[in-house]
Amino acid sequence: MCHSSHDDLEIKTKIRMSGIKGLQGVVRKTVNDELQANIWDPQHMDKIVPSLLFNLQHVEEAESRSPSPLQAPEKEKENPAELAERCLRELLGRAAFGNIKNAIKPVLIHLDNHSLWEPKVFAIRCFKIIMYSIQPQHSHLVIQQLLSHLDANSRSAATVRAGIVEVLSEAAVIAATGSVGPTVLEMFNTLLRQLRLSIDYALTGSYDGAASLGTKIIKEHEERMFQEAVIKTIGSFASTLPTYQRSEVILFIMSKVPLPSLHHPVETGRTGENRNRLTQIMLLKSLLQVSTGFQCSNMMSALPSNFLDRLLSTALMEDAEIRLFVLEILISFIDRHGNRHKFSTISTLSDISVLKLKVDKCSRQDTVFMKKHSQQLYRHIYLSCKEETNMQTHYEALYGLLALLSIELANEEVVVDLIRLVLAVQDVAQVNEENLPVYNRCALYALGAAYLNLISQLTTVPAFCQHIHEVIETRKKEAPYMLPEDVFVEKPRLSANLDGVVIEFLFRQSKISEVLGGSGYNSDRLCLPYIPQLTDEDRLSKRRSIGETISLQVEVESRNSPEKEERVPAEEITYETLKKAIVDSVAVEEQERERRRQVVEKFQKAPFEEIAAHCGARASLLQSKLNQIFEITIRPPPSPSGTITAAYGQPQNHSIPVYEMKFPDLCVY
Repeated sequence: MCHSSHDDLEIKTKIRMSGIKGLQGVVRKTVNDELQANIWDPQHMDKIVPSLLFNLQHVEEAESRSPSPLQAPEKEKENPAELAERCLRELLGRAAFGNIKNAIKPVLIHLDNHSLWEPKVFAIRCFKIIMYSIQPQHSHLVIQQLLSHLDANSRSAATVRAGIVEVLSEAAVIAATGSVGPTVLEMFNTLLRQLRLSIDYALTGSYDGAASLGTKIIKEHEERMFQEAVIKTIGSFASTLPTYQRSEVILFIMSKVPLPSLHHPVETGRTGENRNRLTQIMLLKSLLQVSTGFQCSNMMSALPSNFLDRLLSTALMEDAEIRLFVLEILISFIDRHGNRHKFSTISTLSDISVLKLKVDKCSRQDTVFMKKHSQQLYRHIYLSCKEETNMQTHYEALYGLLALLSIELANEEVVVDLIRLVLAVQDVAQVNEENLPVYNRCALYALGAAYLNLISQLTTVPAFCQHIHEVIETRKKEAPYMLPEDVFVEKPRLSANLDGVVIEFLFRQSKISEVLGGSGYNSDRLCLPYIPQLTDEDRLSKRRSIGETISLQVEVESRNSPEKEERVPAEEITYETLKKAIVDSVAVEEQERERRRQVVEKFQKAPFEEIAAHCGARASLLQSKLNQIFEITIRPPPSPSGTITAAYGQPQNHSIPVYEMKFPDLCVY
């Protein structure tokens, strides 16, 4: 009756209404009656649920309906779709913990059979009805069913999988207000697994790994849409989680990012490199979605060491897009007062009060965090500035990161170190050991000007502000290509020659140290140029080849005479040198092992007299050496009797020990 297709619309409506009311009566009578047939058995649910969905499906899709039950007028109650919805809500509302699965499975099968995932409007409406009808503590069971169904459709079309993910997103947001429980990481794990599969599909153009050139373009486009849907779902669901669960999700996603390491090398080869790169980008996009709006008062909890180390290792990769994602993720975590958008444009404002920055005093926890991780952060900022592939977006992100560090996590020591860091970046542009293009050098000069202009006004030291202002004004008149207003524009106005930069165009470390030292800052530290320390990350970052790493130059000072100041020419360490060193060390070990064997054998087999004579000779030799040492080191006090005449009448120049002196019998002390 619910599936009636009578030609007369009025009769068809009455038949369907009667069928739905019959189902409603069956549900009400048998759902809690143990003596009746179990309505929750699959053979009953497979008939009841599709019948209700069939009537729901024929409602006009343009009609917007609220997922929560409303008091409908009398006329609307005659609508089969409305009655089917009320019956479905009633059925789901009575479902116990063990019955949810049998009620949800027919819904999934119905959506599959009628291809209702692709428009996804009806599917989303169905699951909104389900999520708002069941008891909140049962929400995670629905999520688990959707996750399992997504896995079961791993080889379905990208549009079908995208529809399931969209439905999952809507359902998860509703479930997050109730009890999600252990399904949080399960959900993210499934989504990330589907993300990796989608990347493989996009690369191969086929679900079974075989290339299919005819459909690759279409599938790649569809897979990209699916990937964006997954990332959106990850972000929307994570935004509803409490802080502690969000932190776990962040660590979980970061652990999935493929990074080069000594123990787990990433895939090599063209396909492997593409797969690794796409996986890194997609996971970092997901991480950016999760970190957006993340509020945590304690940075030690927001950026724990194991997470920060992996994230900053990613910042050393050659790919410019990946580096930009890392900078944006760091900015999302550090920005806790909504100042981020105020630094989206790099400029040298004469009065930063127009920005209306929200600044709080650095807390004790933040101070501890910076003491532990500041040098690590400075180092990666410095290395990121030296990248040749940087574009305007990279410098804008670096400026935002420097500014937010100064606002959110800065005490006096951090301010000093950040100034040293930016002055070191200025030196990179001036010395140009990296052979950077003209745009990059101008961008570094402009970045330094913008940041020092900001930090000088934040510190409110008049002499410091005056020096920065003077240099900026000088640049405006004679070198505008060193300011952000001329560099970070659509058509940068650059200089043809940067080698002739005069000192008036530069921010001077000695001057800054002098003016800040007079205001109580650590002038000794300001005088020290910033030099980043190299760590194991450099070996894993793919920046340096094995040959470059091996060709280190070792300088050894001559130890033959302390007066000589000359240095021995640097010895080049090559493969042959290393091989010789290894062979020599092996030979020395063999000789030492043979000597020990001979000693043991001698003491085991030699006669007692021979062993005693040998030990006695060694003891005598040791005693003679000790006597020589004592004679050299012992300096007795001067003799009170002055120069003593020896037996042969020759004067004795050295003093006699007290215990050998002869005193008169009547000498009184």
